[in-house]
Amino acid sequence: MSAERANRVLIFAPIGRDGPASAELFRGANLKAVNCRGLPELVTEMTAGVGAVFLAEEGLFGKDTAPLAQWIASQPPWSDLPFVVLTSHREQPAVVAWRRSIVELLRNVSLLERPVQPITLTSAIQSAIRARRRQYEIRALLEAREQTAQELEKLVVERTRELKEANEQLRLEMNERTRVEETLRQAQKIEAIGQLTGGVAHDFNNLLMVISGGLDMLDRQADPNRRRRLMDGMIQAAQRGASLTRQLLAFSRRQKLRPEPVDVAAQIGGMRELLDRSLRGDVHVEFDFPDSLWPVEVDPGELELVILNLAVNARDAMPNGGTIVVRGENLPSLNDDQISGDYVRLSVVDTGVGMAPEILSRVFEPFFTTKDVGKGSGLGLAQVHGFATQSRGTVRIRSEVGRGTRIELYLPRSFDVPLKERHLIDLTRIRPKKNNHGRILLVEDDDEVAALVGEMLGQLGYEVTRAASAAAALGALADGRSVDLIFSDIMMPGGMNGVELAREIKKRRSDIPVLLTSGYAEASVHEAQRAGVQILAKPYHIDELAAALSTAKSNLRLNTEPQRSGSR
Repeated sequence: MSAERANRVLIFAPIGRDGPASAELFRGANLKAVNCRGLPELVTEMTAGVGAVFLAEEGLFGKDTAPLAQWIASQPPWSDLPFVVLTSHREQPAVVAWRRSIVELLRNVSLLERPVQPITLTSAIQSAIRARRRQYEIRALLEAREQTAQELEKLVVERTRELKEANEQLRLEMNERTRVEETLRQAQKIEAIGQLTGGVAHDFNNLLMVISGGLDMLDRQADPNRRRRLMDGMIQAAQRGASLTRQLLAFSRRQKLRPEPVDVAAQIGGMRELLDRSLRGDVHVEFDFPDSLWPVEVDPGELELVILNLAVNARDAMPNGGTIVVRGENLPSLNDDQISGDYVRLSVVDTGVGMAPEILSRVFEPFFTTKDVGKGSGLGLAQVHGFATQSRGTVRIRSEVGRGTRIELYLPRSFDVPLKERHLIDLTRIRPKKNNHGRILLVEDDDEVAALVGEMLGQLGYEVTRAASAAAALGALADGRSVDLIFSDIMMPGGMNGVELAREIKKRRSDIPVLLTSGYAEASVHEAQRAGVQILAKPYHIDELAAALSTAKSNLRLNTEPQRSGSR
């Protein structure tokens, strides 16, 4: 709608000369005036644009005003078109009633009674035009507000889309970072185990030498005392081999950090042999842990890996040998920019070559290393930094060229009691006497292991039947064979492992207890726990086997007794 049309005065005075005269009057006052000859033309012109309408009331007598009423009723909220109506001086009741109805129809009405002065009529029309212009201003403001709202809504939609894309990208980056960090940890573990390979191979060969040589000499000795010494040597060798295997498996585990209360002195003190294997003979390790040292809240396996990494780095920094000191200190109410609270500072101090400032500033970067090719990947200190951060602590390093390096781990104090360390049971204890304890179905695919375990079970007083696979075990049960307990390896050929066998046995014979064993129990421990089955870790000795068998039978009785009492 043009501005010219929006300011027009529409005239509807079809009787006499009121129409042409008023149009001439309005044009003389610089108003755009249009004289309409009928109501349909008036409604059409109003739709095209109008500032005010001048009506002579007699022109509406007997006319169909429905289109006009519909136009007025359908005005937008901002619009209230002003009408100036020229009336007569007649006051008959019928005329007054009709005039009242016209006022209600037109709504925004100014009444002028004949005779009217030209200046009065012109002034009324100009006032109506000004009121209409204010309505147009309101319309413009409403349209601007609507446009702004639409633009804002569009902006919100666009911003929401951008935020969604940014969040999705952030989620992908976080997932990728988690994957890279896990890969970093595993790569570092592989490197750490690589550092151990030579020493571990040497130690295992020594252990095998003691065992194989002892067995060879055992049949050649008639003296009971010498036989006993040979047996004790082989037992100790087996004990050391089991300890070394557990440590290597702990390093190779793929799992998230699982913090728990840890006695630092006991945990790191138990690494003495592992550190000795990883370091040269001219590098010595000293522990300095006060008796009052607090426990810390960390993953114990990762803590050991961190200490091993730092010890290997310290060894490489001392080409001519030296001393590594591992020290623990309590730091109550520590408060700095990074951490606050009670912390334990665990320091690894060497007397090596030290580092220059430009190297010191990059030591925590993944894959940054000053070592020769093949001597290290640069993952060690990055893993140390990640461990400290994930453990709600931090790591700091102090070094000076020619004066050694001090790496400090700040780990949060734990107010819980650490779990007691599980010590190996002395293998030299007196063996139990043979009694008739029942019938055991032994499920083991390895012939040599099956023969040895069969002897151990026989020594404990059990009658043993062997099955070489899970399928064979189920077949033996299907034959109706009398069995008091099933003792099965977890890893077996044939498509069904020990845990799956235990589940199937529970379905068929819930009255038979099941005990599982494995050389790598961690691989199935969670699955076995869900199935409610106990696992005995290999290697084990006869006393541990006896205790595990007793526990398995006791657990079955505890699980079945409430059901029996409830059925009575």
